[in-house]
Amino acid sequence: MGWLLVTNDDGVDSPALLPLVHELRRLAPVRVVVPDAERSWIGKAISRWDELRVEKRVCDGVELHAVRGFPADCTNLGVHSLFEDPPELVISGINIGLNVGLGFFLSSGTVGAAMEGWIAGIPSIALSMGVPDNDREWKRRARTELGLWQDAARLCAELVRELRSAGYPDGVDLLSVNFPVGATLDTPRVFTELAAVGYERLFRRSGDDRFVHDFSGALRNEAAASAQSDVSAVRAGRVSITPVRLAHTARVSDAVRKGLAGG
Repeated sequence: MGWLLVTNDDGVDSPALLPLVHELRRLAPVRVVVPDAERSWIGKAISRWDELRVEKRVCDGVELHAVRGFPADCTNLGVHSLFEDPPELVISGINIGLNVGLGFFLSSGTVGAAMEGWIAGIPSIALSMGVPDNDREWKRRARTELGLWQDAARLCAELVRELRSAGYPDGVDLLSVNFPVGATLDTPRVFTELAAVGYERLFRRSGDDRFVHDFSGALRNEAAASAQSDVSAVRAGRVSITPVRLAHTARVSDAVRKGLAGG
């Protein structure tokens, strides 16, 4: 087996980063390529015109590559450009906040970094921890509650250990793992589906012609989430493991085919 690439969207100063790396080092060599600052809500954006600066740092005995770019940039650099050989697995997270439901899944820089791993042909897993409600308030405290990240890191490392032992599942493009704050190795784990839910208002007015990001954490149409969904699992205090297929084509009726295709 090879080495593990760790990235995130919360940046090099994330309180989750070093605890996760230290736990993963018990399993395999780890290399870290992360944004030099928080790059949340950026999805799978890739830098096009900006020159990417990569700075090497050492924190608590861990060598870090801090990138002035997006999470997906970090994955691409880590897989293709910074090292001689590609990683065995891309591990993105632990995100400060949940990424449950389709709306968050598509918006998340954490998930975007894992998507970039799939594009590169590397098995990938996105890891996220948070609370179902009052997300904004909890995030204000998250950077100081360091003990939570130790438990979370142990849980995530155990998931990675078991994944490497069993082998990455066939037909899965990436794994999205979400778990509530305070989850431990003893927290029940369930396989889930991605809830087809979105989110409410994202911005509030800050001036006559200005708006700022001000999300409360409310999900749109959460009642439509099934009992087997990632949303329901986290609300029930469980670890949600969602196997995702990105390369999927929807079916349409013969009537729609005839109308759109003209025959």
